[in-house]
Amino acid sequence: MAGQRVEVDGGIMEGGGQILRVSTALSCLLGLPLRVQKIRAGRSTPGLRPQHLSGLEMIRDLCDGQLEGAEIGSTEIMFTPEKIKGGVHTADTKTAGSVCLLMQVSMPCVLFAASPSELRLKGGTNAEMAPQIDYTAMVFKPIVEKFGFQFNCDIKMRGYYPKGGGEVIVRMSPVKQLNPINLTDRGSVTKIYGRAFVAGVLPFKVAKDMAAAAVRCIRKEIRDLYVNIQPVQEPKDQAFGNGNGIIIIAETSTGCLFAGSSLGKRGVNADKVGIEAAEMLLANLRHGGAVDEYLQDQLIIFMALACGVSRIKTGPVTLHTQTAIHFAEQLAKAKFSVKKSEDEDDASKDTYIIECQGIGMTNPYL
Repeated sequence: MAGQRVEVDGGIMEGGGQILRVSTALSCLLGLPLRVQKIRAGRSTPGLRPQHLSGLEMIRDLCDGQLEGAEIGSTEIMFTPEKIKGGVHTADTKTAGSVCLLMQVSMPCVLFAASPSELRLKGGTNAEMAPQIDYTAMVFKPIVEKFGFQFNCDIKMRGYYPKGGGEVIVRMSPVKQLNPINLTDRGSVTKIYGRAFVAGVLPFKVAKDMAAAAVRCIRKEIRDLYVNIQPVQEPKDQAFGNGNGIIIIAETSTGCLFAGSSLGKRGVNADKVGIEAAEMLLANLRHGGAVDEYLQDQLIIFMALACGVSRIKTGPVTLHTQTAIHFAEQLAKAKFSVKKSEDEDDASKDTYIIECQGIGMTNPYL
């Protein structure tokens, strides 16, 4: 296995945890020994944080690999992968580090394991600077399953900043290979729905206020659709700590999904949280793409591994997406192109087609 170590510069482009997630997942899948340097070099707290460390340790464990330099604050790691195995894998950030990001790094790997897997992920389920678990379950899941696999996502306990304490169990079976996807036809918006939640000591009124403010904001732009945002009080036995937030989803006639979400912070009034989520959703509906800005980068690694040509239509290509493409090309040797959409409907919009010739990764164990 151990050929030449692939060198990755963790300080370029997005320059954060995402480079680490994409490169270690691909290293694990392709059996490429890896060295990542300058990890999070430009961040206010450089080097590995607890959530990055728990992700790395999980990848190491699920392929019986070797990991050097993995400690808090370290800016360089070496990783030597071995065979990917199924079974139960646990990762605990011990903080409000995002379980959704742990899922992002581990899911592509266990698709190519020898047997079914259960990922027990502990940390924040609704955390800043990361997808909320509701986004993962309601938007990411149905779209990523178009690559030809299913997974089950069981939210045992919700956890919020700063305590964390959430737990999600993901179960999935391996596949022989991934199908390419084509997400270029957006269709028209047919429904808008969502949930506004409070947990812990926060009054239910906060959930109702977030929902009402979001509905008012969306109504200004989209008058002819019923907007159904449920206010929710998270049950005491299913939420650890205090938190509030909202996610709103728009579904289209062709099955595309877009979202806007926001989390409450101390001293920010409920209306503002609701409006922020609504404005994010509306912005994602304006650009003419068939995926929202948060799904873009999460699909890149699957496109790179798929067997055949995948195409997705997006709004402005994010730095996270450019970064994922760069490392998918460097490590997996997949071929991507990003071009302005030539569709006449998109002429006035900032719309792009990301195309990828996948490498047709096949599962050696099936």
